[in-house]
Amino acid sequence: MGEMIKTIVFSIGSEEYGVEVEHVQTIERMLPITRVPNTPDFVKGVVNLRGVVIPVIHLASRFGLQESEPTDQSRIVMIKYGDLEIGFIVDAANDVMDIDSDTVEEPPEVVGGIRAKYLRGIAKVGEGRLLVLLNLSEVLKKSEIIQLQQMED
Repeated sequence: MGEMIKTIVFSIGSEEYGVEVEHVQTIERMLPITRVPNTPDFVKGVVNLRGVVIPVIHLASRFGLQESEPTDQSRIVMIKYGDLEIGFIVDAANDVMDIDSDTVEEPPEVVGGIRAKYLRGIAKVGEGRLLVLLNLSEVLKKSEIIQLQQMED
């Protein structure tokens, strides 16, 4: 057994993704999003969460996948990564799970249309269930983070 990684599991389309629980602040129902001009398409705008303005990105759009319309299951996963706070719009937040680091494999070049640079690895969970672990440093790339932080200032 390797080290256990406590992971928040969410879905985009039919795929399941995970982010280490230490980066997740809260999981919110959809909130009113204020559009911000001159931002990349995947940046949906900002939300006001308990008096704090937080940029929100649509993960499907970030990965070049088809965005789905928000449903009752849609959530905004609030992430804190370094000094950046950001919301990820996902189709559903499913679970909290402990993943054995020994079950995590290097991602192939492309998984479900997503380039490997966005992925930290693929974890085998239970019978035939695969969980895609996100590489937050790539998903929240420095040059794009600077753009987002300027939005907040």
